[in-house]
Amino acid sequence: MPAGYREQALKILPWICARCAREFPAARLRELTVHHRDGNHHHNPPDGSNWELLCIYCHENEHARYEDAKAGGGGERPGGKPATHKPLAGLAELVKKRK
Repeated sequence: MPAGYREQALKILPWICARCAREFPAARLRELTVHHRDGNHHHNPPDGSNWELLCIYCHENEHARYEDAKAGGGGERPGGKPATHKPLAGLAELVKKRK
């Protein structure tokens, strides 16, 4: 039975988190996870080109950043039109008037 992609990744990649550069001894490998660079868990080339090893903390952070970007719309507004309102446009004039 062929090894899963995690076992393959641990054989070909150094046991170092690709984000924080923390090294992991064999006794702590359970804290090292495989992250798919393109987000596709079915894309597992044998050369490991779609994988990077991340510690559990950096892996969680990576996915949280992705979810945050999705929730924020990635900077795009409904309809694809950029925002035009400039809430602070008249601030300089208001400050001058108060002096």
